[in-house]
Amino acid sequence: MSRIRHRHRRQPVSAELNITAFMNLMVVLVPFLLMTAVFSHLTILELNLPASANPADNKKPALEIQVIIQKDSLLIADTRGGLIKRIAIDKSGQHYKVLRESLKQVKARFPDKTSATILSQPDTDYNTLVQVMDSVRSYPALEDGKTIYAELFPDISIGDAPTVAAGTNK
Repeated sequence: MSRIRHRHRRQPVSAELNITAFMNLMVVLVPFLLMTAVFSHLTILELNLPASANPADNKKPALEIQVIIQKDSLLIADTRGGLIKRIAIDKSGQHYKVLRESLKQVKARFPDKTSATILSQPDTDYNTLVQVMDSVRSYPALEDGKTIYAELFPDISIGDAPTVAAGTNK
């Protein structure tokens, strides 16, 4: 018997793609990214630095509402009339409610005013600054049985408090 060798061409083996792991990753990753994108958008708060006053101007200064954070009190003042109200800081957090109510009265006098400046001392803790910013921006109000947040002074500027606050005798 004669042997004849037949050369067979080897058929290329087709590689099978296993995309199961990739699909599992996408199923988890896409909703996670969508959820975090929404939360990161909600935490952004635009703040402005207060404009420096030009001493060469002899005009009457523009009205600016100021909330000054001190160690023992919160001061509400304006650039035209000086000190409006002094609120003593207590441990229970009631001073934020008093601040909000006082700012509602200021807003009633100046309904078109939307900006306020928060001046804090360098050693002011972060929680106090955030609570004051929230109190200055809006307040909870009932409308049709639902709680909404009504606008007070949403355009907030921040800066350093003066060493001796205007309108105090310290």
